[in-house]
Order: sequence, then structure tokens, then C-alpha cells
Amino acid sequence: MQAVALGQREMNAAVVAAAAPRNKPKFEARFVRHGRELRQAQRLRAEVFGAEYGVRFDDPDGLDRDAFDDYCEHLNVYDVANDLLIATTRLLTGAKARQAGSFYSAHEFDMTALDKLPGQVLEIGRTCVHPEYRSGAAITVLWSALADYLITEDFSYLLGCASISLRDGGHNFAAIMPQLREQHFVDQTLRVVPHRGLSIDAPVVPAAASLPPLLKAYLRMGCKIGGEACWDPEFHCADVFVLLDVAALSARYAQRFLKAG
Repeated sequence: MQAVALGQREMNAAVVAAAAPRNKPKFEARFVRHGRELRQAQRLRAEVFGAEYGVRFDDPDGLDRDAFDDYCEHLNVYDVANDLLIATTRLLTGAKARQAGSFYSAHEFDMTALDKLPGQVLEIGRTCVHPEYRSGAAITVLWSALADYLITEDFSYLLGCASISLRDGGHNFAAIMPQLREQHFVDQTLRVVPHRGLSIDAPVVPAAASLPPLLKAYLRMGCKIGGEACWDPEFHCADVFVLLDVAALSARYAQRFLKAG
């Protein structure tokens, strides 16, 4: 694993920030409107994915960025009391995906079964949360803003990928998948097919299964799993396809997150 490169000034600032006492967090979600905000998101992605998946980013500035970034809306969550970016995700509409050539997920899955989904489709991806802000509040603010966007812009479906690390040899993945197949798979007519199938020869210990926080959040939101997982060699993880029928948002979720009226 290669750490993200930082200049001396940034390193000094990071040390000072780490040493300084934190104010009581105050969270705010907002869409990226400036290049500086996008670079902040790309740096947070690089730091989180580098630490968690051992990914090495070849970008000269040590950022996680690709060609899809230019076609996406980027939604950031800030701890405004401490002037810190704490979570980010990117959103790709069907219209922008056509301009980009495809959805990002199409690089991992054959999505032919979804070609005739009615209404507007939105893809979510590159979601990450600062390791010091994973108690739930940050992802709640992010999901609240996402839900509001889905409803306001009249999207019918949300899709994307959620990752399960394989750095433990695949034991957790092997324990999780039976649960997902039994409880959360979409109907056969909507199944996607992974371009790189995955077979893990690891002992299955169901009691030891631990859903990654973001995958758990997707399931709580009402997402279904689109079929078998795809192996992502760059991140050394298993990606499962998630699909949400916006009309099927649970009453509890809608009541908690969506704005009234």
C-alpha cells in the first residue's frame, strides 16, 4: 500500500489539525461547484481507498480521479464547525452516462437486463466516509441529501456498486453472500452478470459475517442486490451491484430523511 503523497506544508497542516481540539461537529451536505472542492473529494477518496484497499493511485497529485468525474455531480458532506470534508459520493445521470459512453458499473457488470427500466436512472459511486466520522451521523446527512435529490429530480431508480474487501482472504465475503442471496437479491429478470466472476474457497462462518458499513446503509435504504459479485482487481475487493426502486423507499426511511412537502 502506498500512502497518498503530501507536500511539507500539507503535512504540517495535517499535524496541527490532528493536534488541535475539535469543536462539536456540525454537518452540512452540498454539491461541488468549484474545482477546489472536487480536488478535496478526490483526495479524501484516495486517502480512504488507499488505506482500506491498498490501492495505489498513479495520479501525479496523489488523487483518485478518472474520466467519469467530469460527467458526475459530486456531493460532499462537511463538518463545518471544524472546516473538514468528511464524506463524498458522485452521481451520474443516465443522460450524462450516455455522454461518457456508459455507466461506471457497466465496466464490471453486463447490465442488459436493466435496459428497459422505466423512468430516469441515477448511478451512485465512489462513496467514502472519513474514518473518524463513521458513527452514522455523516452517512445520515449524505443519504438525506441524496434522497432529497432523487425525489426532487424525479429519478425512478438508483444503481451502483458496493464493495466487500477481500484482504482477509475472502472469509467475510464467503459469509456475507449466502445472506445476500437469500434475503436481498432482485428478481431473476433484473439480474446483472459480472464480467469477472468470483469464487472464493474460504471457510464459511455465518456468525462471523460483517456487512461493510456502506453496504449495510444501502440495504437499510431499501436497495436490493443485483446478482453475483464481480472481482475488482484494482481495489482487491468484491463488488456487488445495488439497485433501488425509488418508489419503494421504506416508510421509515422516507419519514426519517425526506423533507416534508
